[in-house]
Amino acid sequence: MKTVSNVVRDYPHVSAAMRERVQRAIDELGYRPNVVARRLATGRTGFVAVAFADVAIPYFAELAHVASRRAQDFDYRVLLEETDDTLEGERALIASSEAGLVDGMLFQPSKMSASEIAQHRSQIPIVLLGEIPAPLTMDHVMIDNVAAAREITTHLLDSGRRRIGFVGHETTALSETSRQRIIGYQEALAAAGFRADPRMLVATASIDAADTASAVRQALDEGWDVDAVVCRDDLAAMGTLRALHERGIRVPEDVAVTGWDDTRLSAVTFPSLTSVSPDVDALFTRAMELLLERVAGYDGVGRHEIAPHRIAIRESAPSVRTT
Repeated sequence: MKTVSNVVRDYPHVSAAMRERVQRAIDELGYRPNVVARRLATGRTGFVAVAFADVAIPYFAELAHVASRRAQDFDYRVLLEETDDTLEGERALIASSEAGLVDGMLFQPSKMSASEIAQHRSQIPIVLLGEIPAPLTMDHVMIDNVAAAREITTHLLDSGRRRIGFVGHETTALSETSRQRIIGYQEALAAAGFRADPRMLVATASIDAADTASAVRQALDEGWDVDAVVCRDDLAAMGTLRALHERGIRVPEDVAVTGWDDTRLSAVTFPSLTSVSPDVDALFTRAMELLLERVAGYDGVGRHEIAPHRIAIRESAPSVRTT
């Protein structure tokens, strides 16, 4: 039984002759691994849940794609869960915790506080993703949003831009994502000797390119004067590109535009989009490693780790200003 398992899982320590014999038997019998039997034998399901706000948001679609592909390297499959970006949805998710269906969960909250998450007793291990501060008792993997916002703003300053706006934060209560990115934007301006001006910030009604385009049009009509824009995410950047084009404002000659998340559309917008590029593969892999350590019995204090990122420089905000 162990030898068959080693062949099915493609473990390297099986001789070629034995692998051939087992594979021949598998082909003749039409054998397929029985998930229920494996669960009874090991106490594990072979599934992990990946939970976030909305798969329609490009970053989460990319995360889902990476999770589905990379989980196979750990001999796992992925169950996707959406919370609709609501507090009620997150509470319902973490209360159920998919007990009996999955061995653990990777969860990116956007509404629940660290204290509320800490008070919850889950039946399965949970590793947190994203910007929300994590309890000391739970593992957490994220990119450094403040540092990345500083870097993308500094990139614009180094290319000669001086009137730099920020687009895409919420009109009412700031999300933790927006808060951290605005802090990094402000820190970069301050380090270069510029005063951050609240009038340079343009809020949007939703995380949506169309709403962003509408907000930018209104800002331009009211005299918003910028030569560069840091956008909260790629959707906000796409809406900004649309609004600037409609007003006859050239990108990047008149206004440079940057996005965030480096989603697949970033390389094919016109012009192609300079964007903060989180290493989603590294983020998921490390989170999965921590989760499986929890599944195996680790019960120590939470590990809080930073995944890498880079700035993907493209046509919308080159390193040297064009005229």
